[in-house]
Amino acid sequence: MERELNAHEKQVLLAIARQAISLGVQTGQEYIEPREEKALNQRNGCFVTIKQHGKLRGCIGNFQSELPLFREVARMALASATKDPRFYPMKEADLESFRLEISVLSPLRKVDSTDEIEVGKHGIYIEKGFYRGVLLPQVATEHGWDRPTFLKQTCVKAGLPTNAWEAEDAEIYVFSAQVFGEES
Repeated sequence: MERELNAHEKQVLLAIARQAISLGVQTGQEYIEPREEKALNQRNGCFVTIKQHGKLRGCIGNFQSELPLFREVARMALASATKDPRFYPMKEADLESFRLEISVLSPLRKVDSTDEIEVGKHGIYIEKGFYRGVLLPQVATEHGWDRPTFLKQTCVKAGLPTNAWEAEDAEIYVFSAQVFGEES
């Protein structure tokens, strides 16, 4: 992101995400009106998190996008609602009680040392062999994790042993995110 999104742009993205979920769940359609705002037409990765009754209900995203941000947010919102394998696809009844959180991502940066990881500022992406795992920056903060716990939990998310991050063939990347959501 060239600059932080302003309050209006954040609200527009949240409305787009909500519209994409509602339209997609009710009709199967994915149409989103084009946007003129320059910041919403940049190509940024993003994750869309859905919570129901304060609990995770879906979270899917991409680190990079060939699409403008507003379209990527719509795609990831609908995917979070209908394609997260941890949850059944949302139904019309689920549309009454959910909250959204959007994380607009910086590019990935490979770290040479885990000392470079700042809990609360960075998210972690780990690759080892065919395994990959990612946790957003806010996950560590929400759980009160320190750096080693954050690394271990990212390994767990990747389906790896908790100490896999220490292996020579493990590649660790960090990213930051502009995180915003709907009020409860």
